[in-house]
Amino acid sequence: MKFAFLCKSKPTSMGKRVAIIGAGIAGLSAAGYLTCKGFEVDVYDKQPVAGGLAALAIPSYRIPYNNIDEGVEDLVKSFGVKLYLNTKVMCGERHDEGDDFVKHVVDLRNIVKEYSAVVITTGTWRSRKLGVPGEDAKGVVDALTFLYKLRLAEHGLAEEFWTKPKRVVVVGAGLSAVDAAEEALRLGAEEVYLIYRRTKKEAPAGEYYVDDLIAKGVKWLELAAPTKIIVENGFVKAVEFQRMRLGPPDKTGRPAPIPIPGSEFTIEADLVIPAIGEVSTPPFTQECAEFKQFLDERGYIISKGYRLGNTNMFVAGDVLTGPTKLGEACKHGLYTARDVERFLRGV
Repeated sequence: MKFAFLCKSKPTSMGKRVAIIGAGIAGLSAAGYLTCKGFEVDVYDKQPVAGGLAALAIPSYRIPYNNIDEGVEDLVKSFGVKLYLNTKVMCGERHDEGDDFVKHVVDLRNIVKEYSAVVITTGTWRSRKLGVPGEDAKGVVDALTFLYKLRLAEHGLAEEFWTKPKRVVVVGAGLSAVDAAEEALRLGAEEVYLIYRRTKKEAPAGEYYVDDLIAKGVKWLELAAPTKIIVENGFVKAVEFQRMRLGPPDKTGRPAPIPIPGSEFTIEADLVIPAIGEVSTPPFTQECAEFKQFLDERGYIISKGYRLGNTNMFVAGDVLTGPTKLGEACKHGLYTARDVERFLRGV
């Protein structure tokens, strides 16, 4: 995976420095573009390895880490890109998933002053909550954390985290849900359920992936949503669900799931994995007066394009769009880098 594919060697320096906050696919793609255009590029990331969620959440059998690592090594050794790992850039206070390896915290305001341009590609490191009673019980682990811990073990950065589960319930039907269900199978779970409140036709991951899981032994159950986690002695014992029917389209354009009164049922489980999506984690909060104008009430970035207002800050990838596929993240990083180049050249 070559990120600096627009040039064969490092060009003459333009004398301008760019900071990229986040070493995921969008950030690395932007770094490759900008270094080929003659800019000095520094990349900051809170993780101990580069690659973002592609390296630390997506299963390695989908994306071998060696493919990412070769591209990162090329950026560093052949093009002089500087990589600052274990470093979280932030303005304001917020703890996100994946912060365990942070050794240094750098103030975003200082980064903005020190660099000619700043590209924010910090991704989606917070999981959505189910919002049901009992979801804080032991044995309830969101898909991002579940997958992240598995990847850390593969990288030799943590011990094996999960013991062999007996019955696993995964809630959701996006790519994170699909990956979590398949990994549960690979851990040797006796039964794995994938449960979604709409039908296979509306599954965000697509029918192909759902059918593939079914062929591998995952039990697919549609038109059902959790109402509570049943807890015993602090541990999950089962999940109560309510059946759904599809109504008129909601704001997403998909049929809205409508609860059917009196249709509750339970499924026993010793591991429950909510996989209902992740939300963006920009490097500033509402506490940060300088940048709070770029956040909505949910803490999401507000931007009509890639540049944030009249600042020298730009944004790319999942932190702006929400979770996307890797190809889209790569494209987004390149498009943003092109706008950064125009800005620095005064075009």
